[in-house]
Amino acid sequence: MHANNNHPSFQKSTTKMERFAVLLIAVFVGVCQGYGVHMKSKANATLPLVMWHGMGDSCCNPLSLGRIQKMVEEQVPGIYVLSLQIGDNIIEDTANGFLMNVNKQIDMACDKISKDPKLQGGYNSMGFSQGGQFLRAVAQRCPSPPMHNLLSVGGQHQGVFGFPKCPGANYTLCEMVRKLLNLGAYESFIQDFLVQAEYWHDPLNEEEYRAKSVFLADINQEKVMNPSYKTNLMKLNKFVMVMFSKDTEVQPKESEWFGFYKPGQDKILNTLQESAIYKNDTLGLKEMDAQKKLVFLTAEGDHLQFTEDWFKQNLVPYLK
Repeated sequence: MHANNNHPSFQKSTTKMERFAVLLIAVFVGVCQGYGVHMKSKANATLPLVMWHGMGDSCCNPLSLGRIQKMVEEQVPGIYVLSLQIGDNIIEDTANGFLMNVNKQIDMACDKISKDPKLQGGYNSMGFSQGGQFLRAVAQRCPSPPMHNLLSVGGQHQGVFGFPKCPGANYTLCEMVRKLLNLGAYESFIQDFLVQAEYWHDPLNEEEYRAKSVFLADINQEKVMNPSYKTNLMKLNKFVMVMFSKDTEVQPKESEWFGFYKPGQDKILNTLQESAIYKNDTLGLKEMDAQKKLVFLTAEGDHLQFTEDWFKQNLVPYLK
């Protein structure tokens, strides 16, 4: 025996059922939206993370960034992490942290990020030491896909004026950096390839710094004003800066909070809020500060020295 689907009473009943089903779906979706429920799987609910290592390190060292990546994956189940490798292998990646033009590195990072299908919906970022200012350059120069939170862990956003204790296990490379910086940080051939020279900031000669710095002076709007740098940086949800209270590698350590020496001397420091960058709001930091987008954290230790508990308590919440 077969049902007669053409019978008027069947069609009328079906129509009522369809309308009722549509109404139920509408109510369910409305309730979910009202309570902020997103119909995604748990694995896809967290933004991916892009990490960039510091001087003397590599993307995947199991004792440094490899360990950090594992910790993040344990704390944020299902998260996708891209630890940037600049070069074809770990050896090249480490060497390029000393000897590849930073602007070229930023281009390579932007290309990797833009081509990664898992990052197209946006991502958070976390940079360690010089990786902090490099990822800020990514935020300013490459707004698509969008960066949501930027965590700068010991990044030197106003540059450095000295390396009291050269980081990294490679003593030969560290000594070469010192000699080249002493030879002349703003010599064009040194600026072209020596990474640390490209964020060397001499407060005793601000004019030469602004004229010849090929990286830092540019991203800090101290050469030619680029309106998109400000617009793009202000798109961040949070810009988190970590300063290490007993830092012996970064001079001055206050650069990790965007502070630096007052021009013309190397003893008295300006905070970010006292700087021309903030007062003139050339990067949008003043407005971001007013919007509570800037977060200043202190870690009680030497450069990049923090406990797992401190990391979980202070940084992991910005990755969820």
